[in-house]
Amino acid sequence: MENKISVVVHTYNNELFIRECLESVKDFDEIVICDMYSTDKTLEIAKEYNAKIVMHENIGWADPARNFAISQASNEWVFVVDSDEVITPELKNYLYEFINNPEYYTAVRIPRMNYYWNKPIEMYYPDQIIRFFKRDLVDWPPYVHGTPSIKSGKIKVIDGERREMAIKHRSVNSFAAELNTLNKYSTLEVDRRKGSGKKPRIGNAIWKLIWTPIEKFLLKGGYKDGTEGLILCIRMGIYKFTTEVKYWEYVTLEEQKAKENKD
Repeated sequence: MENKISVVVHTYNNELFIRECLESVKDFDEIVICDMYSTDKTLEIAKEYNAKIVMHENIGWADPARNFAISQASNEWVFVVDSDEVITPELKNYLYEFINNPEYYTAVRIPRMNYYWNKPIEMYYPDQIIRFFKRDLVDWPPYVHGTPSIKSGKIKVIDGERREMAIKHRSVNSFAAELNTLNKYSTLEVDRRKGSGKKPRIGNAIWKLIWTPIEKFLLKGGYKDGTEGLILCIRMGIYKFTTEVKYWEYVTLEEQKAKENKD
């Protein structure tokens, strides 16, 4: 099985993007769908592609289920693809060539182009992520936006200049959807901080709200993406502000409860 690749896709109500995703990976040796009990047509579409379907409880986001899904793959080499991502033929061909002679590499860091309102956003690029690796050598942390660790070997990096190999990451063309995502993930960030003992500061939240859009737009190249870039830079500031305020709120309430119990 050394020259075969399993693609692992996490899903929950992804009927909007799942077909385009599966079309782009249908020529790999195996597709494993890890679904969190979708209620739309996601699984119906997945069955059209002869995907192996495994179920996982709906925990709100994919990261805590990553290790389980990866363990369900039949092949030594695994490619984790999100259901709103599209893989290019050039990247597929590269990965098969790579596993024929991986040398001492056990994982590959791949560039990704993020799209908003159907526009590629240069500010984020190359956004290189570890998504391809040997199945038994990866450990994926259970928290949101976690970075997988590779237990042994080295990581091959695909140069961002090789744009034809970049994963295409789609996005719902709706600012309302962006705000829903912001609210969801800022709450998950707070859950990750609980128990850290860090003291929240509202002043820090206000500073991030103001400085983040300026930094991202002027210093990190957001201006190159025009109106879409400006909106995203502002959204980043709101995300950081929201996360800080939610954490402040959580700590404050916990302190009040502790004081009441003591009294």
